Amino acid sequence: MRKLIFLLFLVLSTHIVFAQQYDLVLEGGRVIDPETGMDAARNVGIRDGKIVRISSEALSGRRVIHTGGLVVAPGFIDLHQHGQDMESQRVKALDGVTTALELEIGAPDVAQFLKAKEGRSLIHYGTAASHVAARVLVFGSPLPPGEILPKNGQATDQPATTEQIMRIEQRLRSELDAGGLALGMGIQYTPGATRLEVIDMFRLAAERKVPVYTHVRSSGHVEPGSSIESVSEVIAASAITGAPLHIVHINSSCLHDAPECLSMIEGARARGLDVTTEAYPYIAGMTFINSAVFNPGWQEKQGGISYGDLVLPNTGKHLTRESFDELHNSSAPQTVLIFSNSQEVLDKVIPQPLVMIASDGIQGHPRNAGTYSRVLAQYVREKGIITLMDALRKMSLMPAEMLERSTPAARHKGRLQEGADADIVVFDAATIGDRATFEKPMEPSVGVHYLLVAGSVVVDEGKIVPDVFPGRALLGPGKR
Repeated sequence: MRKLIFLLFLVLSTHIVFAQQYDLVLEGGRVIDPETGMDAARNVGIRDGKIVRISSEALSGRRVIHTGGLVVAPGFIDLHQHGQDMESQRVKALDGVTTALELEIGAPDVAQFLKAKEGRSLIHYGTAASHVAARVLVFGSPLPPGEILPKNGQATDQPATTEQIMRIEQRLRSELDAGGLALGMGIQYTPGATRLEVIDMFRLAAERKVPVYTHVRSSGHVEPGSSIESVSEVIAASAITGAPLHIVHINSSCLHDAPECLSMIEGARARGLDVTTEAYPYIAGMTFINSAVFNPGWQEKQGGISYGDLVLPNTGKHLTRESFDELHNSSAPQTVLIFSNSQEVLDKVIPQPLVMIASDGIQGHPRNAGTYSRVLAQYVREKGIITLMDALRKMSLMPAEMLERSTPAARHKGRLQEGADADIVVFDAATIGDRATFEKPMEPSVGVHYLLVAGSVVVDEGKIVPDVFPGRALLGPGKR
């Protein structure tokens, strides 16, 4: 009898020990959660891709990572990432990003986008349904494979007929059914889209209960077509339809009028409208030189810049009128850096409480590799105009809350709490920083020691772990 009792005790004890064993423990780090305000030394127990325990007591794990002296925070969520290739994913991971989504414009084919990345993604992914792609498809000029923006032409400049708008909406419905998280609009790239077409797209988004992520119609101070007018257009469309609105890169859309554009968004929110925005910490933007952005009058709309303010990525070559005309008229896609903003404007925009951080990342611009580390290095550590807690809120919690309009899965992201997804960045606040430059835009950031995606370690002691692909799709309401 005693032997039986001993065996039962042994089995029970083994079961208890196993139940308390975690797949991974992050031990002794400075755990920060922007939602609850936690900022304390804690141990984090992770099991089956979830944060199971946060405690001041010692925890047992199959692997224990000592994180003393390091910040343990929710992984950064990038709502605006064009570069979805593996090389871009690696530099995003080293910049602390656990989720990178193509929401400004969206992928031309949602189902194809999702299938191509399934089981092959380092970090989480997802996309909007692309109004731009649907529009040029209906006009008979589908985007070439691998492209998300059209060359300027009839499909971008001409207004759509009633029948064409119906076909655009039909295409977008099927794209949302395939898993699109939102409706993505690049109005500046389709200047033929009338105000009514824009409202019709917002009506579709409201009908499908998804937000609209939009690049507004124009930038600059000159009327008509100013950034003030362009922001007014989409806020009005949101007010009319009830569709949530996210205005991308307010820094490059509004340039020197960005503070006034932010006050417009603040006013809209104060009156009950669901309007949000984002910015990236660089004075130069980048887009394709043969797109509608460079239609006649582009110099004035970009704040009075000239040909010399356009620079070819990687080479540092400034354009002339002759080289601009040659590239603008070419059928080959060519990106160009646009130096049209100032550090003074950025320093007003980035700390603004309504502004979340998003990179607009694509190869050729340092924002692809360095956005998040740059904010932490410049605005938190060096300039001291944002607290670490506020910076992390802008990078994790605020984007997650925006995503909750599209998918309930986002409720478990952007937080470092028991029950949340184990998407975690561990970094050294004293050394984290960007190394990417306009001459070397793919230089990875430094200071991220570990990165966990769904509980899997993808950055280990500052290095990418090979052949690990834990990234999963975030899907919109049409697919769930």
